[in-house]
Amino acid sequence: MGARGLPARGRRVLPGWAGSRTRWAPAAVSRGVGCRCTWCRAGDSAPLVAAWRGAARLAGKDAGGGGPARGGPGAVHQPGQGPGAAGPAALRPGGAALQLPGLHLRADRQRAGQPLRVLLRQKADWAMHKLECSAMCVFGQNWNPSETVRLTARILAKQKTHPERTQSEKLLAVKEFESHLDKLDNEKRELIQNDIAALHHFYSKHIEYPDNAALVVLFAQVNCNGFTIEDEELSHLGSAIFPDVALMNHSCCPNVIVTYKGTLAEVRAVQEIEPGDEIFTSYIDLLYPTEDRNDRLRDSYFFTCDCRECITKEKDKDKLEKRKLNEPPSAETVRDMIKYARNVIEEFRRAKHYKSPSELLEVCELSLDKMGSVFEDSNVYMLHMMYQAMGVCLYMQDWDGALRYGEKIIKPYSKHYPLYSLNVASMWLKLGRLYMGLENTTAGVKALKKAIAIMEVAHGKDHPYISEIKNEFKDH
Repeated sequence: MGARGLPARGRRVLPGWAGSRTRWAPAAVSRGVGCRCTWCRAGDSAPLVAAWRGAARLAGKDAGGGGPARGGPGAVHQPGQGPGAAGPAALRPGGAALQLPGLHLRADRQRAGQPLRVLLRQKADWAMHKLECSAMCVFGQNWNPSETVRLTARILAKQKTHPERTQSEKLLAVKEFESHLDKLDNEKRELIQNDIAALHHFYSKHIEYPDNAALVVLFAQVNCNGFTIEDEELSHLGSAIFPDVALMNHSCCPNVIVTYKGTLAEVRAVQEIEPGDEIFTSYIDLLYPTEDRNDRLRDSYFFTCDCRECITKEKDKDKLEKRKLNEPPSAETVRDMIKYARNVIEEFRRAKHYKSPSELLEVCELSLDKMGSVFEDSNVYMLHMMYQAMGVCLYMQDWDGALRYGEKIIKPYSKHYPLYSLNVASMWLKLGRLYMGLENTTAGVKALKKAIAIMEVAHGKDHPYISEIKNEFKDH
């Protein structure tokens, strides 16, 4: 999907390129191509090395991870036509607004329950790979910088080797990213200092650093300008910086979606866009009610959204739907349950780092049972925990359990999310593959076709994901 922002700190990041899959990933891996270092020749018993796919396109492009920079007008659609201009012609849904180079990570056909097999194409990417490869050899099993640190290290290395603007900096350079440094609280500043310490620890022999003040600015820029790279099922793959795409402003009613093909970020219209209209993308997950969305925007990007959806709050009633009872719950009861829901969502996020899958599933089930006394199944807090439960079931290979949760999720997802949402497409895709695996071919084909209908607009009809899904029809 390419949502704005970097993954939460604290997640264990596996060795290699920033942004490899990190949660419960087995250690089996295909080794790199063309690298003779001890680490890359160590074989499948060595810790997991992350993927870099399509690295042959790296020359002249930015390294690292990032995303839209808050504060610039949306001039990205038609360079030279002024802030927010959509260009001389209207765009219809599915029309490609622009294609810009960057970086993309992808596992090699990863499926639930299978070892993560990845390919590291190092010959074309050697200048960047050697930055981490030598350090990985030194630290071995203790190589564990966060994704943000690895990303920043690559940005520094790229800026040293290519001081001139790159192909993806035609309108905006990385150094021009908004940092919001003056808005950082003490906690965020402390986290940045921790990242700087980790950068020095893991890369001290391999990078020339600017002074601490400059590093603080760079980490602040990275933290609020990160694109998250995801696969067709919205599993996290990595992060990338696309400076020119960073010019787009946010709206909770976006008229474009950013997707990825190889090393390109592609921006496609998902609404009719007239000449002169500003281009808006979404920085966040749009499932949640207005207050939650703006809490996230203020915390990560330091602004409050004033789009039509945030002003009217017209979807909030449905998103916070209460169970129809003989005696409706009091306003206080509803407020308390919303507070509980937000707390349990945060608790679950932290618990992913130390609880077992069965324990996580129990957290989901208990919270759903409690919230279900007040909320309808279509309430977004119920949907959030159902989605988490579905993910745990998939990991545990409980296909029937995953399917039950998915079938409850898909209808309200289609109602709450905007048209052509990748979240809806990915849920149809998950359901289709589950149906196929459980030999319900008719339901599987129907679900996969619904996913394709959305993805052909969001990704384009020629995207490899579309071909892969269509091949799944042929396999059955």
